[in-house]
Amino acid sequence: MPVLATLAAVTSDTAPLEGNLLARARAGDISAFECLYRRHVGRIHGLCFRLTSDQGLAEDLTQTAFLRAWQRLDTLRDDAGFGAWLHRLATNTVYQDRRSWQRKWARLEGEDSIDERRDRGGSRAEPVDLARAVAALPRGARDVLLLHDVEGYRHDEIADLTGTSVGTSKSQLHRARRLLREALSS
Repeated sequence: MPVLATLAAVTSDTAPLEGNLLARARAGDISAFECLYRRHVGRIHGLCFRLTSDQGLAEDLTQTAFLRAWQRLDTLRDDAGFGAWLHRLATNTVYQDRRSWQRKWARLEGEDSIDERRDRGGSRAEPVDLARAVAALPRGARDVLLLHDVEGYRHDEIADLTGTSVGTSKSQLHRARRLLREALSS
């Protein structure tokens, strides 16, 4: 238990520091925001990468999320919730980017959605491990699986983020789990 006690002490010691950094950043101190960036960039990049499966795109979306955070610091109501607020902002950034690309592709190629084209034409390689199996899932199923099982979002929150219904979120999660079981058992 000494490790947990040490972690709890470090976490409680950093909370006032983060509040101070937020206050300074809100006042326009870029170096304070840079400290916040360094504290959270790994987690936000990981989230963006899990949702996109594209390293370059994840880096771009991470930067976009932090830019939006800088621009919207005044909308943060609870300083203690900065990490959760930033996480939600990054998730929304990924989905906004995806919707933008889907609209562009739909205009260029007609009525088929990106997911329909991928499902029809995509070849499914044999996944060797869990990460590859998750990456091979259809986008909707993968997103719901990651948001629900990895990030801990509830179905109503996922429905809001993805612009779908709660029922769709639940069925996509069921589909993702079934496809994962099949991929990992073969």
